[in-house]
Amino acid sequence: MKIKLHTLALLFMSNLAIFSQENTDSIQKATKIQDLKIAALPYYSYGKGLGITSPDSIFKLNIRFRMQNRASYIINDGEENEVSAQVRRLRLRFDGYVGDPRFLYAIQLSFAPGDVGVLHEGENINVIRDAVVFYRPNKYWNIGFGQTKLPGNRQRINSSGALQLTDRSINNARFNIDRDFGLQVYYFKNKPNTFGYEIKTAISTGEGRNWTKTSDNKLAYTGRLELYPFGNFTNGGAYFEGDILRETTPKLMLSGTYHFNNGALRTQGQQGNELYTPRDLTSILLDVIVKYNGWAFQTAYMQRDTPDAITFNPEDITQQRFVLAGSGIDTQLSYIFLNNIEFIGRYSISNPKNQIKTLLPESTQYTLGLTKYIWEHAFKLQAEASYENLKIASNSTKNNWYVRFQVEIGI
Repeated sequence: MKIKLHTLALLFMSNLAIFSQENTDSIQKATKIQDLKIAALPYYSYGKGLGITSPDSIFKLNIRFRMQNRASYIINDGEENEVSAQVRRLRLRFDGYVGDPRFLYAIQLSFAPGDVGVLHEGENINVIRDAVVFYRPNKYWNIGFGQTKLPGNRQRINSSGALQLTDRSINNARFNIDRDFGLQVYYFKNKPNTFGYEIKTAISTGEGRNWTKTSDNKLAYTGRLELYPFGNFTNGGAYFEGDILRETTPKLMLSGTYHFNNGALRTQGQQGNELYTPRDLTSILLDVIVKYNGWAFQTAYMQRDTPDAITFNPEDITQQRFVLAGSGIDTQLSYIFLNNIEFIGRYSISNPKNQIKTLLPESTQYTLGLTKYIWEHAFKLQAEASYENLKIASNSTKNNWYVRFQVEIGI
C-alpha cells in the first residue's frame, strides 16, 4: 500500500510539472506575440497635445488643435448695430522631430474664415501659417528655416490662444510685424533666478506668409534682445499673458526689436494691400512685462515709419494707397484670484504719421475683461467690453463700442 501511494505521488508530481511547463511556455509565447504587436506600433503620450513616438525613436509627432468661438454685439457710430457670431480661429498644429531630436519641425494650419481671408482670383488659399524646420545643436542655439512669426512684439509672438483678452491690441493690428519666410537664428542664455537674456535675429523675404504674386531681390532684417533681470518666468510664463501660475518672486522682462523691410510691397510690410510703389519700412518695438503673486503688468510701444507713406497709381493719379505708419502705446494690468477668475484692463492709444492723419484716424481704446480659466489657457471663458474713440483730421469724432463673449478650447 505504501508503494502504491508513493507511485501515485510521483505520477501526480510529474503531471503537475508537465502542466506547469506547458502553461509557462504558453504564457511566454503569448507575451512574445504581444511584444511583437506593441513593437510594431508607435508610443503614445499625452502632455501638450497627443504625442506619437516610434519605438526606435526615429521620429516624434505631436498633434494639437485649438478653437475660438466668439459672439459680439457691436455699436459703431453712424452705423446700424450688429450682432456677430463666428468661429474666430480654428487651428491644427503638428510638431516633433525626424531622425534626430536636434532636427525639429513645426506646422500650423488655419481653417477659420477670418484666418484664411477672402479668396481673390489669382491668389493662394492662405491656409499655411507655419511651416518651419529647426536645428538645435545645444540648449543655447536655435536655427530655423521656413515660414513662421518674426521675433517682433511680445504680444504678437505669443499665441492668440495665450491672450488674456479675446484679441490683440489695436496697435498690434496696425504697427506690428508678422509671419514671414526666411532664416532665423536665436541664442539663449537663461537662468532660473539670475540675470539672463535672449538674442533673436531673422533675414526674411519681407512680403509675409504664402506670398507668390511678385518677387524682388530685397529682404527684411530683424533683431531682438530680451532681458530677464530676475531670471526666467515659471514654465515659460513670458510667453503667455496673465500670472496664472502665480510667480512666487517678482519676474521682469525688458525687450526691444528693430526691423527694416527693404522695398516693402504691402501697406504693413508682411500684411495689407499691395502698394503702388515699394517703400522702405522701419519698425521699433519695445516691451515690458512684470508678474508677481497673481498680478501681471505689461506695456508696449510700437512704431512704423517710412520717408514717404503715400503711393499713387501711375495709371490713375487719383488712386492712392498708403503705408500704415505711426506709433502707439498699450498698457495692460490684471489680477487672477485663487478661483482662477481674472480681471483685466487695457488702455491703447494709436497715432498715425502726420502725413496720413487725413487718411487714418487717431484711435484710443479702453477695454475691461473677465476671464475664467478652466484649464489654464487651453480651456477658458472670456468676456469683455471695449470703448473706442476715433478722431478724424477734420475734427470730427466717432465713438464705437462692442461687447464680446468667447470660448477657447484646445490641447
